[in-house]
Amino acid sequence: MHEFAPAKVNLYLHVTGRRADGYHLLDSLAVFPPVGDTLSATLAPELSLRLEGRFGAGLASEPDNLVLRAARALAAAAGITTGAKLVLTKELPIASGIGGGSADAAASLRLLSRLWGLDVDLHAIATRLGADVPVCLANVPTRMAGIGEILTPAPDLPQAGILLANPGIAVATPAVFKARTSPYSPPATVPAAWDSTAALVRDLAALGNDLEAPAIALAPEIADVLAALQALPGARLARMSGSGATCFALFDAPAAADAAARAMMPTKWWVWGGALTLAATRRPD
Repeated sequence: MHEFAPAKVNLYLHVTGRRADGYHLLDSLAVFPPVGDTLSATLAPELSLRLEGRFGAGLASEPDNLVLRAARALAAAAGITTGAKLVLTKELPIASGIGGGSADAAASLRLLSRLWGLDVDLHAIATRLGADVPVCLANVPTRMAGIGEILTPAPDLPQAGILLANPGIAVATPAVFKARTSPYSPPATVPAAWDSTAALVRDLAALGNDLEAPAIALAPEIADVLAALQALPGARLARMSGSGATCFALFDAPAAADAAARAMMPTKWWVWGGALTLAATRRPD
């Protein structure tokens, strides 16, 4: 069995407050373009994980990969004593602000629930694994609030294109939050639907990513990526996703984003261009 783990891109991200336990409260609109990692699984006596792909070696030093943590949490919740042989083909950059680890964990939950024939509350397990894991379960455009656990449907989106670029540097999310100096932002006001890319870009331009400035202070290369994306012919808006360092540019159509990505290659950066969202509309279990 195989499961796709697409990238998660924050079209805007507002830090709206902080809880007493130290966790920050967010308001964000997440989309899932058709680029990501792939996880495969076969039944086995015990749980194991093999890493492959362009960025697989970068995870080799992790003592406890989030894919295995998700698998163990699912097994414990369902009382499963069998295992699985997992293979993660890692094609997304690591620690890059596009939810790669969270997407992989969510894929692990979806895949193993099918492999083991389970009927359990995956959202409850996902919430305990990390702030981005719940939204990655469904892989559909979603409005995120709270610490990531409050999910509501996103406004209808146009058939826009998106280009992603990462300069090859990892940015630690805790360090970015610690570097914040700006006041908290209010939740965004968005319409029920955007009927064109122009309308989407107009409204997003009035919002922002509250983590962009502190991330640039820690990794100035992010500013270079943003400048390069904004200068691309046809680019409507350039912004950083999540806590960085991946940035994106929006285009009128997927073909325009793909052409712009191809024009940037070869480059030392990781670059991809295509549709803004997956065609699939899978919902959380």
